Amino acid sequence: MNSPSLLPILRYPDPRLHTVAQPVKAVDDRIRSLIERMFETMYDANGIGLAATQVDVHERLIVIDVSETRDERLVLINPEIEWASPEKRKGEEGCLSVPGIYDGVERSIAVRVRALDGNGVERTIDAQGMLAVCIQHEMDHLLGKVFVEYLSPLKRDRIKSKLVKAQREALRA
Repeated sequence: MNSPSLLPILRYPDPRLHTVAQPVKAVDDRIRSLIERMFETMYDANGIGLAATQVDVHERLIVIDVSETRDERLVLINPEIEWASPEKRKGEEGCLSVPGIYDGVERSIAVRVRALDGNGVERTIDAQGMLAVCIQHEMDHLLGKVFVEYLSPLKRDRIKSKLVKAQREALRA
C-alpha cells in the first residue's frame, strides 16, 4: 500500500463480502473521512466504483467515478433504486474484489436512484449506460452479492479456485 489512507479491499471468496450493509445513521466526519479514503482506494486500484462492504465497512455507502478524467465523483449514501428499466443488456463486468476476472452480467440499461450525497442532502439520480451498470453492481455489494454469483456454478467454482490459489501463492512470495 502506497498511502496509509488506502483501505484494504476484500477479495472474493472472503465471506465478509456476503454481509448485508446497514443504513448509515448520520453523515458525519467519520463518514466524510471514509468517503475520501474510499475514493483514494478506488482511484489507486483503477476502479470506477467501490462499496463500503468491499473495504469491510458494512454500511450503505458507495463511491463512483465513471469519467475518463477521474473528476466526476458520485457519493451514494443509503441508496435505493426507485425505478429500473425493463430493458436489459448483458455487458462485461469486473470487480476490485474479484481481480483479473471479467464476465457478462445482464443489468437494466437505466435506473433512477434516491440517495444522500456526501453532505447528507437527498438527491435523485437518473443514470444510464456505464453509470447505471456501476450503480447496480455496487448496490449488489451492499446486499452481500458479488457479480460472479450471476454466473453459472461451474464458472463461479473455477473463479473461486483460481483466486484462492493466487492468494496462497501471494502469501508464499
